[in-house]
Amino acid sequence: MPQTLILASTSPYRRELLGRLGLPFEVTNPQTDESPLPGEDPERMALRLSEAKARAVANAFPDALIIGSDQVAMVDGQIYGKPGTHERAIEQLHALSGKTVNFFTGLCLLNAKTGNAEVRGVATLVTFRDLTDREIKNYLQREPAYNCAGSAKSEGLGIALLSRIQGDDPNALVGLPLIALCDLLRNQGVAIL
Repeated sequence: MPQTLILASTSPYRRELLGRLGLPFEVTNPQTDESPLPGEDPERMALRLSEAKARAVANAFPDALIIGSDQVAMVDGQIYGKPGTHERAIEQLHALSGKTVNFFTGLCLLNAKTGNAEVRGVATLVTFRDLTDREIKNYLQREPAYNCAGSAKSEGLGIALLSRIQGDDPNALVGLPLIALCDLLRNQGVAIL
């Protein structure tokens, strides 16, 4: 009998992306503290949190394959998380205007039965256009991206804020690198096709 697949995330974007694979899965809230550790670099943080999210639900699903994912946006040594408010989104978009941002996504597939976890990191470089105050205001009125790192949804109207995207997997920017995930699932014997 195949192992149950669990997505340890409350993100509707990750849920939608995982659904594209056509595999049955369940979703659960990992309730993980996402604070950085002292001196922790952003990429290490994303990798650590992706595994922490998967392990946080392992006791509840001891026979499952559990997916954890975390993303950080960073430029010039500064981390840009989910803004949460309109004012912070405006600040973020002003700060990111004209810059190239590394959206780094940590991905973990934990086999709760064996305790083994495979963790990968996927970087996507996103260059924002030089944005005007009016463009930022109009964008956030039409698409309030308060729950997106960097305050822009590339899968929506936020694409108009960008001049370039460089990466190996367009899904990674949305929060779940499906190419890497398919590889991890195949490593666990999951037939996707």
